[in-house]
Amino acid sequence: MSWTPDRDAALALLHEYTKGESLRRHAYAVDAAVRGYARRMGEDEALWGVTALLHDFDYERWPSLEEHPYRGVEILQQHGYPEIVTRAILSHADYSGVSRDSALEKVLYACDEMSERGAALIALPLEQHIANVIEALRDEADLLGLRGA
Repeated sequence: MSWTPDRDAALALLHEYTKGESLRRHAYAVDAAVRGYARRMGEDEALWGVTALLHDFDYERWPSLEEHPYRGVEILQQHGYPEIVTRAILSHADYSGVSRDSALEKVLYACDEMSERGAALIALPLEQHIANVIEALRDEADLLGLRGA
């Protein structure tokens, strides 16, 4: 079975499970940053973006270490999302026990955490990683509420 990333379906899931504006904006920001890296690295921007949009979509309903991101991954599997997506989402949680092996897994973690550890995972100095993310976020400034007056 072939699977094609569907941004509209991913946004619908995000909005169904995430009502809070701050968590939605977090998803949009991580999405923009991860898509920016996908462009830089010649990777599948649609796939990476859908993964980033959905990495925390279950957090508002199930914020405990026992349930997040596991409940979300179960829902995504029921919707036919492939292992490349669900594994990356599991790997973004340090406590899941899922290693970060693929470029997508490393970039998702780095863009979600915005830490020295995340930058090191993608082999960049933190300052360069921050600059890359800021550049990617500029394209989504209106959606993120970051447009200057």
